[in-house]
Amino acid sequence: MWPYPSGAEALTDALRLARGMTYKAAICDLPYGGGKSVIIGDPRRGKTPALLRAMGRAVEALGGRYIVADDIGTTLDDLVIMREVTAHTAAATEAARAPLAVTAYGVLMAIRAAVRAVTGGDRLDELRVAIQGLGNVGRPLAGYLHEAGAGLIVADLDPARAALTARELGARSVEPEAIYDQEVDVFAPCALGAVLTDLTIPRLRARIVCGGANNQLALRRHADMLAGRGILYLPDYLANAGGVIDFHQERIDDSRAAVLAAVGRIEAIAAEVLATAARTGQTPQAVADQKVQARLEAGRAARK
Repeated sequence: MWPYPSGAEALTDALRLARGMTYKAAICDLPYGGGKSVIIGDPRRGKTPALLRAMGRAVEALGGRYIVADDIGTTLDDLVIMREVTAHTAAATEAARAPLAVTAYGVLMAIRAAVRAVTGGDRLDELRVAIQGLGNVGRPLAGYLHEAGAGLIVADLDPARAALTARELGARSVEPEAIYDQEVDVFAPCALGAVLTDLTIPRLRARIVCGGANNQLALRRHADMLAGRGILYLPDYLANAGGVIDFHQERIDDSRAAVLAAVGRIEAIAAEVLATAARTGQTPQAVADQKVQARLEAGRAARK
């Protein structure tokens, strides 16, 4: 749920996010297609039970072809209200509704794989990480990295949230626009998408870009631009696939240990992508995209 300036921009975002969901499921070899829904409105002021039930009825009308989950501007509590009128939501079990930052944990696993590819080691306690956005992914990611001993620089559009995180985790807070200019090992975009552009990429002073935001590249060619600067970019749809893995695991064994073990697969998948990229001279984005396309084509062939 987001106050999109127009219906056209909302549709564009929904289509980009749906493509990302397709790619997340495919790269993790999960038995799903991909879809996304958006609600145009300010989640702080425009959200009501009636609106959420209307959304639930729209989902129910699709007969199970689409499963709705929480994302920016929506919460697990919103899904509870939607379940009054539809059975097709994520986080339907008691264990799945327990707080567990699965997407952030998956990003942490992806960062581990990227650090190993760049440095040859597993240590995170000497890392410096810049985190852009301290919402449902960025804030718990900061916690995970702090526990691992990493040094943090954080930024958020909400100055109070940034100040609180800095105080709690001993991080340094900077203005949102300044986050691109920090000399760090890892830049972790965890807010909105399309932040890696012709203007921001030249400003980066990081060796790795790996974060939880969807659609971080403004354009596909920006993966090549990052590679040209010697910056390892791990495709966002792999790094942030923890949510869809969690949904799948919810239907098998939704205990905390089982969920984290399943999401932990992101590290091995990322390591395989990065090793193939290093061996073939391709970007990790190109390698991951090829794997996705091969699985999509195999799926289409199996349905014929």
